[in-house]
Amino acid sequence: MTEQAHSGFVGHLIELRNRLMKALLSTLLVFIVLIFFMYDIYDFISAPLVSNLPSNTSMIATDVTSVVIVPIKLTLFLAFLIAIPMILHQVWGFIAPGLYQNEKKMLVPILISSVFLFYGGVSFCYFVVLPMILAFFTAAGPEMMTLAPDIGSYLSFVIKLFYAFGIAFEIPVAIMLLCWSGATTTKSLKEKRPYIVVGVFVVAMFLTPPDVLSQTLLALPMLLLFELGLILAAFYTAKPQQESEE
Repeated sequence: MTEQAHSGFVGHLIELRNRLMKALLSTLLVFIVLIFFMYDIYDFISAPLVSNLPSNTSMIATDVTSVVIVPIKLTLFLAFLIAIPMILHQVWGFIAPGLYQNEKKMLVPILISSVFLFYGGVSFCYFVVLPMILAFFTAAGPEMMTLAPDIGSYLSFVIKLFYAFGIAFEIPVAIMLLCWSGATTTKSLKEKRPYIVVGVFVVAMFLTPPDVLSQTLLALPMLLLFELGLILAAFYTAKPQQESEE
């Protein structure tokens, strides 16, 4: 019996290793394809900033290697974003055999929606938030100051915002999982709504750069997604309640 348990544990470790290798390989393959377009990718990401810069200014590189390293970092980040569905597919393939059929039916929509919500958060950040924030910052400085952003600093700023909005848009998924697992209920969350509103703004303060505009632009969608999560969570808590009553 001990040998069987040991062999089963080793088998799980081997499967985990294989799936991790497949996830890394999928990211690497996407990266290899995108590396040929790394400068075009950086031009696309920097477009919201460049469009708001004065006509006589441009972005600079304060490090000799940053003209190559920074686009490579951005390309690797984008490769990871594109490979997220493939990575989650490997994760699902590892945990799915240990789930009941009803659990699989409940978790598959959540898993798929989490991907679209993350992409939605990143897209919202790029197309809505970045232009507004950058237009505000480029216009707020004194006229005597010449704005010349560093390409590495700008990349760090953008990636931080992308992660912040991508993760923040997962709020409905988090609420559905909490209600489905029985950790909380929609009624309890509604009663704690005033505290959650304050908490959202505190979280937005830590996830975004230290300015009121970006914090507000993150907090408002988070509050809307919280309300959406309460609506969707009702469908995930109704069935267990009915089963308990029966």
